[in-house]
Amino acid sequence: MSRKLAAEFFGTLWLVLGGCGSAVLAAKFPEVGIGLVGVSLAFGLTVVTMAYAVGHISGAHLNPAVTLGLVAAGRFKGSLAPGYIIAQVVGACAGAFLLWAIASGQPGWSVATSGLAANGFGDASPGKYDMASGLVTEVVMTFFFLLVILGVTAARAPAGFAGLAIGLCLTLIHLISIPVTNTSVNPARSTGPALVVGGIALQQLWLFWVAPIVGAVLAGWLHRWMSAEEELDLADTAAAAQMAAAEAGKAEPLAPMPAREPR
Repeated sequence: MSRKLAAEFFGTLWLVLGGCGSAVLAAKFPEVGIGLVGVSLAFGLTVVTMAYAVGHISGAHLNPAVTLGLVAAGRFKGSLAPGYIIAQVVGACAGAFLLWAIASGQPGWSVATSGLAANGFGDASPGKYDMASGLVTEVVMTFFFLLVILGVTAARAPAGFAGLAIGLCLTLIHLISIPVTNTSVNPARSTGPALVVGGIALQQLWLFWVAPIVGAVLAGWLHRWMSAEEELDLADTAAAAQMAAAEAGKAEPLAPMPAREPR
């Protein structure tokens, strides 16, 4: 279990450092800034890279909403969720403090004016969208994020492409919702920068826990219902294979052929 928690810690640290770091350090860099598209791609790339780096160890949830969505879908043990969520939040906080340590080395940089890519609504929204818009956006974006995750990791999904599909989905989500809330869909990602920035980011943090978790759990329940028939088909296939193996074991062995007499 300790290896899984370490994987979640470092994976979520990388997500915050890479995603939020691209927004803070590179988005508006003079003449060559990567802008909204670059930041969106950076968040997607952090997930793609960690999915292949630590996915085989912990599943690369990197997100409390993902963990709880998987629990709701019956794809992850609820008893393991608290440990995963703690590791993710601690990793996100470590990534945010590491980013602050790097960014503060630039003359004139201030966390108060930069915001460390914190999430928010109203005056804290990049486009000044209100709380209702932020709430709907985060619920819907996380809902579809989990639908993609659950779909591409299903038993019958093509093997080897899950990490790429999930990363591209997160990129699309950021392209849509950065202007609204700076895009969370991940309570841990929101918590790290909010703890460093404080103020309004910390006051509004509740929305970026409630909305993503609601969206993720709804997606988990929907996927569980939609995939019920598939699970029955897989169970029938497995039962048929077991019956065939049992019948083969009961079959009488062929008698050895008698040796032919020499001519």
